[in-house]
Amino acid sequence: MAPAPRERDITLSGHGFHLHEWGEPGQPVILCLHGFPEYGGAWADLAPHLAGFHLIAPDQRGYGQSWAPQNVGDYTASKLVGDMAALIDTLGIARCTVLGHDWGAAVAYGLAMMKPELVSRLIIINGVHPAPFQRAIAAGGAQTEASQYIHYLRRDGSEDALAENDFEKLLALFSAKMDLSWLSSDRLTAYKQAWSGPERLRGMINWYRASPLRVAKPGEPITDLPDLPRERLMVPQPHLLIWGADDSALLPEATEGLEDYAPDLTRVTIDGADHWVCHQKPETVARTIRDWLGAQNNRN
Repeated sequence: MAPAPRERDITLSGHGFHLHEWGEPGQPVILCLHGFPEYGGAWADLAPHLAGFHLIAPDQRGYGQSWAPQNVGDYTASKLVGDMAALIDTLGIARCTVLGHDWGAAVAYGLAMMKPELVSRLIIINGVHPAPFQRAIAAGGAQTEASQYIHYLRRDGSEDALAENDFEKLLALFSAKMDLSWLSSDRLTAYKQAWSGPERLRGMINWYRASPLRVAKPGEPITDLPDLPRERLMVPQPHLLIWGADDSALLPEATEGLEDYAPDLTRVTIDGADHWVCHQKPETVARTIRDWLGAQNNRN
């Protein structure tokens, strides 16, 4: 039987956050972290296939019904990771599996690296570790080309342009070269509602503005990148990377060398799916997660 969804509000460090949950307390926890331009409800396609787990999916800072400060400085990685560390502590969870997609992967990696005592296992779905990704977007090649939209999003006022004509440009960016047929009328209505709060898009896009990642121009590599200390960027937990093979926003080169930072890494590629693999093939994604977690339990 599919777990029934629940929603509730919680206060973290004096600010309000909204949670979406499936499953029951006492079941193994999976903390599910969405990316851009989704919200906690985006995990509804995957959740029915993960019955037996307690899925906790917050609207992250700037998204959905959670706190959305307007200053770019409120969206640094340490603050975004701090939100989720506070959530784990407030809910009284000792350690849990953390699952991240897209920008949610950045926060998930941050938790795994900065707060390893909170993360038992790390699952990433079409998301990137900061070190391989920075190298790829600075190289001037295919990933640099695919990431040029970041320059557009970082411009002043980009949120206003994306919201015009009932989010026409945001939807175009969302679906560029990828299959968005899963975004049905009811689901699309829910997404537009999540984007429609007061200055909501500004909070969402401030994630891009606050990021220190440097994106080259195509054919013009950046050659003065700062050192990325490997010892601070290690993922000590067992790590599963699920990859929709047809992703046109994040290319395989964005994960090259990940093994240097994640020595206990398992890679699984899902054909016939792209960046939105959780919506396109939720049964396959869930089966992959279940099989991997089962194998990890058998190791212990």
